[in-house]
Amino acid sequence: MSVEKKVKKAKRGNEKAFQELIQDEKNKLFRMAYLYVKNEDDALDIVQDTIYKAFISIKQLKNHQYFSTWISRILINVALDFIKKNKRTIPFNDVDGFHRDRNLRTEEKLDLLEAIERLEVQYKTVIILRYYKDLSIKQIAEILKCPEGTVKTRLHRAINQLKSDLKEECV
Repeated sequence: MSVEKKVKKAKRGNEKAFQELIQDEKNKLFRMAYLYVKNEDDALDIVQDTIYKAFISIKQLKNHQYFSTWISRILINVALDFIKKNKRTIPFNDVDGFHRDRNLRTEEKLDLLEAIERLEVQYKTVIILRYYKDLSIKQIAEILKCPEGTVKTRLHRAINQLKSDLKEECV
């Protein structure tokens, strides 16, 4: 059954269809939450809150094909609220966190993740969505509810800051 059909059924109150949708997304949601809080228990709490909020507001989803984007946005908001509430920093020490850097040595991965850790939240979020979730600029703009130009600017600034930080570490 397609995602759109599952969403339509879930919007009509079919709990099994909603469970199937969550089953398809749960691993992505957990990995994304873990990148924000770097703690398995906290990440599970965030995913649980995200699923609950999605369940009670599924009827508000307008475009069925954007379910993944919609639930990712909920997760980002829940994770940022969790961080604000607990006043935690966002550590990025997970070497396996980014799949695009498989050819890098372990030291380079750690340097990159430490540099990402130092980014402001708005820049960190676009980096995670672009390079971890492989989302397009348009999809990121929809998730963050901001213009595509803003996403491009944040991504450009984040990359430049990462380049600068990594050059300083090499010298």
